[in-house]
Amino acid sequence: MTSTQSPTRTLVWAACLCLAGSLFGAVFAAYSTSDYTAHLDRQVHAVHCSFIPGATVDGAESNPCKVALFSPYSALFRQTYWGGIPISLAALGCFSFSAALGLYLLLARSRAPRGAIVLLGVTGFVPLMASIVMFGISLTQLHAFCKVCVGIYASSALVAAAAFMSWRARHQPGRMMLVLAVGVVTLGIASLLPAVVYAASMPDYRPYLRTCGTLAHETEPHNALVKIATSSPKRQALLFEDPLCPTCKAFHERLVSEGMFERLDVTLALFPLDTDCNWMLDRSLHPGACVLSKAVMCGKDRARQVLEWAYDNQEDLRPLGKQGGSALKDRVGKQFGSDVATCIDDKATGARLNQMLQFAATNHVPISTPQMYIGAQAGEKKLMRVCDEDTDLGLKYAMAQLAPEVLP
Repeated sequence: MTSTQSPTRTLVWAACLCLAGSLFGAVFAAYSTSDYTAHLDRQVHAVHCSFIPGATVDGAESNPCKVALFSPYSALFRQTYWGGIPISLAALGCFSFSAALGLYLLLARSRAPRGAIVLLGVTGFVPLMASIVMFGISLTQLHAFCKVCVGIYASSALVAAAAFMSWRARHQPGRMMLVLAVGVVTLGIASLLPAVVYAASMPDYRPYLRTCGTLAHETEPHNALVKIATSSPKRQALLFEDPLCPTCKAFHERLVSEGMFERLDVTLALFPLDTDCNWMLDRSLHPGACVLSKAVMCGKDRARQVLEWAYDNQEDLRPLGKQGGSALKDRVGKQFGSDVATCIDDKATGARLNQMLQFAATNHVPISTPQMYIGAQAGEKKLMRVCDEDTDLGLKYAMAQLAPEVLP
């Protein structure tokens, strides 16, 4: 009796662990998918970012779950489908399969065929392997850990523990190879089916890509705009950016990581959302952005280096911006030299920044950043605005339609 009861007891624990881990994983994957699909209306939404499923959504710009959601690693086939196919759909399908298998083993217990038990022992490690890969990406590429993602990692670990335990419960003979083969095929179908249904139900977004207008006046008469050198420019692009804007930072990083930035002929119009210089605002959204915008201009040939330094150090620079301009100028001087810090206070620098702002006002540019305008066709000067919705999840899809030559 003891030799029979022990494997059965182990199997029951393994089935319970598998079922619990799979249900938690399915819930986290469902919330992640829900946040992703909410953006298919081409609007920006708050996202869930909590270890507690169903907790209040977080609309903060620096939300790590939003960072993960908008990263290049959250979806596949971005050039073919607007926003791509979220990988959380595969997780949802995989956890659903594991939950069904765990429930079956819990009900069958000692009657479960050996193949079904081995199936858990094999497929139970699949979510963990995927989680290890995504954990590595979060650690080395995103430098942020989404709480919903961590919930999926933990759930994967529970299912893997159940898989390990199942190897101790292989007591019942049966058609192991047949059951195992059918189970693996079923896992594949369960993981892919949600993505297939998702792709088949997506609308055609191409008619929306060219609906956000063009730039009325394409040149700045005083030559105030900043030219950013890139290695292989293929298409003209005008960017309105704020060095302390988190969304600008994310947008810039997407362009760079997707290999598009070096293929753009970039002109930068600095547009600090700071009342110290921007007379179009009634309150500062990013105090200190005026100083850093001037620093970018004063960087001259190092303008891109200064801009990317500001993006990379936003968390440290924002508090200095709230203290006043002198603290930021000291930090810029330490980083890029006293000549750049001195240039910030030059009246000509302030006048040039004002000319950029006047350029934005003359073109009736919305008071928001980032904004991107690209040449409508190769060799033409007509600048078409890329819709705000197409600068995040839909960026790669939009560029594949509007400027395919900038894609690597």
